[in-house]
Amino acid sequence: MKRISTPQRAASLSAQLVDSLRSHIEAGGWPVGTRIPPEQVLMEELGVGRSTLREAIGALVHLGLLEARKGDGTYVRASSELQSVMVRRASSAERDNVLELRTVLEEYASGAAALRRSEEQLQQLRELLADADVACAGADMSAAGGVDALFHRAVVRASGNDLLIEVYDYLGTALTSSLGGLPWDAAGAEEHARLHRRLVDAIEARDENGARAAAAAIVQLTRDHEAGAPRETDAPRETDAPPGAERR
Repeated sequence: MKRISTPQRAASLSAQLVDSLRSHIEAGGWPVGTRIPPEQVLMEELGVGRSTLREAIGALVHLGLLEARKGDGTYVRASSELQSVMVRRASSAERDNVLELRTVLEEYASGAAALRRSEEQLQQLRELLADADVACAGADMSAAGGVDALFHRAVVRASGNDLLIEVYDYLGTALTSSLGGLPWDAAGAEEHARLHRRLVDAIEARDENGARAAAAAIVQLTRDHEAGAPRETDAPRETDAPPGAERR
């Protein structure tokens, strides 16, 4: 079968600029969540006119990589089109579905981290636990949520599964935003911290099953917290240490 010949023409300047800016974002030149430089600065730096720049910025907004905020500038919303699509899809899904997906990803990742983690990765998890304690003590739920997100990303990275790490990074914002959404009471915050310590202890001990159970329990606690369900914190757990055993 005869193939259709492709038209031969040079890409427009705005199209070239879209590719250049997209590559810059994907490479981390402008991290997700940051505001890009002002229009005049970009015009001078890139040597393009206002209309060309606005056309390129508009295309990236349409693709979901950038977000224009009236009166506040333009921010990086995602590092790639795939991330933009996945975050948008997760953000529009039912909360239970998001939590189920989080359970699947984090439970597997935690088990793999227990088997593959390095000493440096374990130390990072311990440091993030300490940071979380400081944030929670200050009652700053936004800061606590940020540390919690970093903690779970570090666990996933310790799994050593590059594809899982990439998928989780794409969905991380949607999957780990729960902690900052609603205030925790003292009992819930303590249980949340205890489960995270249990997870790190299991990863340190290379206890795959214990790590998976702790990860699943963390997500279930979040689910119960959001639903307002009572937490039976005094009930024995299959993976808890027996009464009288030393706890860290």
